[in-house]
Amino acid sequence: MKKISFLAMILLMGLSSCKNVKKDTETTNAEVIEKEVAATKGLTVELTPKSDSNVTGKVVFTEENGTVNMVATLSGLEPGVHAIHIHESSDCSSPDGKSAGGHWNPTKEPHGKWGAETGYHKGDIGNLTADENGDASISISTDEWCIGCGDDTKDIIGKGIIVHAGVDDFTTQPTGDAGGRVSCGGIIE
Repeated sequence: MKKISFLAMILLMGLSSCKNVKKDTETTNAEVIEKEVAATKGLTVELTPKSDSNVTGKVVFTEENGTVNMVATLSGLEPGVHAIHIHESSDCSSPDGKSAGGHWNPTKEPHGKWGAETGYHKGDIGNLTADENGDASISISTDEWCIGCGDDTKDIIGKGIIVHAGVDDFTTQPTGDAGGRVSCGGIIE
């Protein structure tokens, strides 16, 4: 009888161990899935007309493994080249878009072309070209931005996207002489 009780106790301990191992495996799998979801962030910004223009659009930001991808698509532009920048504020309330402030420049660099050795603002995205129908798109990938990370020198949350009437010359300080603001959208979560 003692042998049967001893064997039964070993069997129960073994089943209990298997159950705990399975539970730990399920928890581990859930944690892995949660980490993968957390590793990919995204948001969409709607652009609205400013300065009596008809320019609308959408900017999609996604972040994965420390790299932010931005894809902007616009319509209603005058055919030709237009500047697009990230500005200091997500406030697009003014009719001319100036409520979004100046270019986002947390590292206090001179205005310039993205990646220039002489410096550039974190918001100096560059130019895009509208076709004869007024449609344009641009994409950029960078590890110099983040979505909601809290780093003041990288975090795009709370900033604004501005599309300008003119071309960014990458030289004129501090704006690139890009002209009026024809569309604006706030980058908010």
